[in-house]
Amino acid sequence: MHSTADFRKGLKIEVDGIPFVIIECQHVKPGKGSAFVATRMKNLINGKVLERNFKSGETVGTPNIEMKSMQFMYRDEDENLHFMDNATYEQIFIAGDVLGEQKGFLQENASVDVMFFNGKAIGAELPIFGAFTIVKTDPGYKGDTVQGGTKPATLETGAVVQVPLFVNEGDMIKVDTRTGGYIERVGRK
Repeated sequence: MHSTADFRKGLKIEVDGIPFVIIECQHVKPGKGSAFVATRMKNLINGKVLERNFKSGETVGTPNIEMKSMQFMYRDEDENLHFMDNATYEQIFIAGDVLGEQKGFLQENASVDVMFFNGKAIGAELPIFGAFTIVKTDPGYKGDTVQGGTKPATLETGAVVQVPLFVNEGDMIKVDTRTGGYIERVGRK
C-alpha cells in the first residue's frame, strides 16, 4: 500500500484494480478545507492519462507488476510484436498499438524489459538510446545551414526522425527512443 505522502513522479500505483504510473503530483494545502494531492496518472494498460485528486493520507494499492528481460523477435502482418523470454525461451506477443510511437525503434534481437501485470504482458521499456542506419533521406545542400536546418530521415526500422542536413543515407545515428530525437552520428554501415 502507498500513502499519498509516498506519491512522486514515476511511482506505480493501483487504483480500482488498474495499474497507473504517476506523471505529475502536487501536494496542495488550501487556505480552507483539508489538504490533498493533485495527480496526473497514466494508465499502464491503455495509455490514457487521468487527473485525480486524493485526500491527504489516503492509501492506494501496489500493482502486481513484474519486469522481465526479453528479446524482440519480429513484427507480424497484424502489427503484433513477438518477444522471447531469454531464460525459458517462452514466446509472447504484444499488440503494436500498446507501444505507440516507440514500436518504430524496436530492432530485431534487441533486449527489452517487458512489463507484466497479473501475469499479462501490458508494455515494454526499450533501451533509452539505440543506433540505427538511415535507409532514406534527401541530400543536404551546401549553404542550407543558416538556421541549422533539419530534414526527415527513414530508419531501418521504418521510423522517421528529424536529422541535421549533413547526415546521409547509410550513416548510423544514435536516437533517443523515448522522444525520437537525433543525438549524434556514430559512423557508417
